[in-house]
This record gives sequence, structure tokens and C-alpha cells, in this order.
Amino acid sequence: MSADTARALTGEFLGSALLAAVVVGSGIAAQNLSPSDVGLQLFENAFATALGLAVLILLLQTVSGAHFNPVVSLVDAALHRKGVPLTAAYIPTQILGCIGGTVLANLMFAAPAIAWSTTDRASAPHLLAEVVATAGLVLLIFALVRTDRSHLAGPAVGAYIGAAYFFTSSTSFANPAITIGRAFTDTFAGIAPASVLPYIAAQLIGGALGWMLVRLLFPAASPAPLPTDQRTSAARP
Repeated sequence: MSADTARALTGEFLGSALLAAVVVGSGIAAQNLSPSDVGLQLFENAFATALGLAVLILLLQTVSGAHFNPVVSLVDAALHRKGVPLTAAYIPTQILGCIGGTVLANLMFAAPAIAWSTTDRASAPHLLAEVVATAGLVLLIFALVRTDRSHLAGPAVGAYIGAAYFFTSSTSFANPAITIGRAFTDTFAGIAPASVLPYIAAQLIGGALGWMLVRLLFPAASPAPLPTDQRTSAARP
């Protein structure tokens, strides 16, 4: 393994872990701060996630591309037909990072390190929402990449995810790695293990739809890749 590859994988693990810690930790804090107001809890969780995601993308964009999301990595490989071995390494790294970040958040708030969520989310409206949220995320990311505006990915993706917390019924997971990670906490941001596979299936469908929209609307070749690992930028919760 080259030094650049090791650095990229470290960046993806760290970014995925911190993203999960932001999502889960802010959800627990919201429950503690606003125990009787679910709407305010959701706002607090969404606000922290939007800011945290933007910061993490800006922090690690030049290290790993700041994907933090298997769907983004898969679409990147499909669009640009390069980096397939690195994509194969990114996906388990992102999943492990999200699990680790969830455990960290649980421990920071004196919750059990691992507590399987009991929040069942796999309804038809929620799965449709995951298709929409993931397709929109993919379209946004690669529209920026293909129009030479990758430097805007941090604030743009953070803003999109923050908004999608409210305009989707699922609160926009849009990320298989974070979906798996959030099964490890029985708190505000958790998802029951039985809901994980349906969510991932919906996210993959959304990713494929997003890929088709990118090909249709932005057919031009992507700009020159980053020098470190030739990855594009992106991310989610």
C-alpha cells in the first residue's frame, strides 16, 4: 500500500467516524436539552450535522476526497472509471469509521457503547424519501465536480443535508455507512437493524438515479483530479 493510499484511507476512516459522532452525539444532546419537543430536537440535530459535515469536507477534501459515503464512492468510480481498487477499500473503511464514531458518541454521553436501536424506520414513505435524498446528494456533488466547483462541496453538501432533514420523511440518511453505524445506538438518531437493509437498498437505487441524472445533465468530463489520490469530493450522513 502506498503512502498516499494509506493517507486517503485514514482520512476516510477519521471523517466517517467524526461524521457519525456528530450525527449521533448531537441527537443525544438534543434529547437531553429538549426532552419534550421533538421538532426542536430535529432542528438541533440537523443544524449540528449540517455544520459538522461542511467542516469535515473542508478538512479532509484534499486528503481522501471526503466521501464518507459508499454510494458517493461507487458513483465516482462509475462516472470516472478509475480508482476501483481504492473504492473497494474505501467502503469497509467508511463503514468501520461510522460504527466507531457511533460508539464514541454513545460513550461521550454515558450511554452503553453498543445498544441496538429499536427505532423502526422502514416504511414505504421513508424508503421513497431515501431514494430522493440520495439521488439529490449524488446530483449535487457531481454537478459541482463536473462544473469545476468542487471547492463549494463543503457548504453545499452541508446545506443540502441540513435541508433534507426536514424535506424528507426519513430525515435523509442518504449513506449506507452511516445507516449501519446508526444501528448501534438506541438514541434519537438510531435505526433498528431490521430497517438497515431496506434503507441501503433505497440508497443504492437513489445513487443509480443520481448517476443517470449526472450523465444526462452534466455529460462533460470531470476536471483534473486532486493530486493526492485522484478522488472527487463528497460526503453524508
